[in-house]
Amino acid sequence: MIKIRSGVGYDIHRLVPGAGLMLGGVRTSGNLQAEAHSDGDVLIHSLIDALLGAMGGPDIGELFPDSDPAYKGIAGAELLRRVKAMLAARNFEIMNLDCVVVAEAPKIAPIKAEIAEKLAAILGIPREDVNVKGKSKEKLDAVGRGEAIECFSIAMIRYKNPSVSASDIESKT
Repeated sequence: MIKIRSGVGYDIHRLVPGAGLMLGGVRTSGNLQAEAHSDGDVLIHSLIDALLGAMGGPDIGELFPDSDPAYKGIAGAELLRRVKAMLAARNFEIMNLDCVVVAEAPKIAPIKAEIAEKLAAILGIPREDVNVKGKSKEKLDAVGRGEAIECFSIAMIRYKNPSVSASDIESKT
């Protein structure tokens, strides 16, 4: 039997004037940045929570707390690589990812292919298994006023070897 699991992730960050906004490991804006302890990559942060949720792990704040100076300014891409290693150690592989970035600016359409390619490269999965979409809030709430950016992600994963479960692997370590 193939064991398939799914997880949902969400993140939001306030936007402030700054040196550039990171989205999916891609710098997208030269005049805005996310206010955050790390690089504020809202897409990667929501994706990490989706992957952690799918494997039954802790949330991103538990795993990489913003109270820990080791994570000050850390790239979301580096955190995602660490979560990928956790997946592999627990015998999981990614089936597909679907992410929705909600923002008034920057517009996602011109950069979504580049973001999907970057995420696929970080995770070592085929580009066609990563989907990125952009939506606006139609000028409603803080996101609609351009004060914040948010992202929703869904991840589907499965055991690489259906006869070996994550609990089997954890009991041997």
